[in-house]
Amino acid sequence: MMKKSLLVTVVTCSLGIMFIACGDKQPAKKPQPQATTPPAAVAAAPATPQNEIKAEKEIYVYDPKGRRDPFIPLIETGTAKEKPVRKKGSVPIENFDVDEIRVIAIAWDSKQFYAMVTLPDKKSYTVRKGMTLGLYGGKVREITRDSVIITEQIKDYKGQLKTKDTILKLRKEEEE
Repeated sequence: MMKKSLLVTVVTCSLGIMFIACGDKQPAKKPQPQATTPPAAVAAAPATPQNEIKAEKEIYVYDPKGRRDPFIPLIETGTAKEKPVRKKGSVPIENFDVDEIRVIAIAWDSKQFYAMVTLPDKKSYTVRKGMTLGLYGGKVREITRDSVIITEQIKDYKGQLKTKDTILKLRKEEEE
């Protein structure tokens, strides 16, 4: 019973508000603008060329001479992180990144040092000073009793070639 009386009260109030808001209002009449000039003068005004508004079209031409292309980003994204495609028909030691190569042994004779390295495919190879290895065409610059130093030319974030030296240690404890 309480719910019904509350519902009736709400409906009655909302209807009362609607009737009060709507009321008997007459639409307001819009005032008519009064013409200050005679109608004949108004009709003749658009025909005169003095009253025409001319818009000049401005044309801008970009001269790129001596400037960089504004649509090319300042920083090349992806080039430094992308790995070059592995070359078909190349030596397997040139198909892996230098960081994936692991030195397992170093030997030497009276003339030079030799290093035995293992690739991620679990195959081992012997490298000497001056050999090419890695995806970026790195050269073995030096082999010492406990490390192999490899020099590569790598593109940085701006796309410029930078020299990167990677040192592969014989023992993992020495890398830390």
